[in-house]
Amino acid sequence: MKRTPSALPECVVIEPRVFADERGCFFETWNHTKFSEAGLDFSVAQANVSVSQQGVLRGLHYQWPNPQGKLVSVLEGEVYDVAVDIRRGSPRFGQWAAVILSAENRRQFWIPEGFAHGFVTLSERAVFSYLCTREYDAAADANIRWDDASLAIDWPIRSPSLSPKDAAAPFLAEVPAARLPMFGG
Repeated sequence: MKRTPSALPECVVIEPRVFADERGCFFETWNHTKFSEAGLDFSVAQANVSVSQQGVLRGLHYQWPNPQGKLVSVLEGEVYDVAVDIRRGSPRFGQWAAVILSAENRRQFWIPEGFAHGFVTLSERAVFSYLCTREYDAAADANIRWDDASLAIDWPIRSPSLSPKDAAAPFLAEVPAARLPMFGG
């Protein structure tokens, strides 16, 4: 397993060791011992899969309180995946990192608690996998506008397909401090 920090050092790109031959391939998507040895010591409390058509943007989502860390990957297709540091007091508050995740490159992206997450589907269709550190908590569910100018995320699409919830999301500056995680806390 190869572990590469992103522009946000806490958010890590993981490239699994792939065993391939003429029949296909095999690789581990989760191994607690190996991830722990690589400095990513967390437990999985919930696993999710979403299916999205080309141009669908999901995010930027987070939970507070009861934050979720997410290990994400693509089982089919390709996405542009983004993490944003939304921890009050963080020296990287409002900064983002992005990675292309695809079934072909088999990369995973670790987004720890305290970060917002979103992605846009680049391929005709994408099947997206999330391994989450906590269960979904509807009362803690929150989001931030995908096109918040203060974040200046370089999305590869200008007019994505959004859910009503994501289209109405607040800008980061509009989110009350109590609804954002605290750096180091």
